Amino acid sequence: MSKSASFVDPTDLDPTACCQPLARKPMSRAQADQIAPLLKALADPVRLRLLSLVASHADGEACVCDLTDAFDLSQPTISHHLKVLHESGLLGREKRGVWVYYRARAEALSSLGALIGTGA
Repeated sequence: MSKSASFVDPTDLDPTACCQPLARKPMSRAQADQIAPLLKALADPVRLRLLSLVASHADGEACVCDLTDAFDLSQPTISHHLKVLHESGLLGREKRGVWVYYRARAEALSSLGALIGTGA
C-alpha cells in the first residue's frame, strides 16, 4: 500500500514554525495548507486524548501497549491514530524491538501554542 498524498515527514519541518500568531497577521494560503493537516489531526477526540496521554506519560513517551486500556478501541485502531499524529508532526516515534514508542514533539506543541496565542 502506498503512502497517502498528505503524508508529511515530521523530520522535514515543524508544521507551525512558519507562522505568527493568528491574531497578529493574516495567514497566507501556503501557511494554511501547511498547518491544516496538523489541526485536522487534533480535531479527532481520540487523537487529542492520545496526544495528551503520550505527553503526560512517565518519561514523556508511551507505546501502544501503554495506551490501549484507556480506550474501548482495538490496538490496530489506536496504532492508526498514533500514525496520523506522527505524520502530522505532533509525535515522534522510535522502534525498540517489536514495540514503537511515541513521544510528543515539544517544539511542535510549543509552536502550536504560539500560533493560537494572541502574540501579546
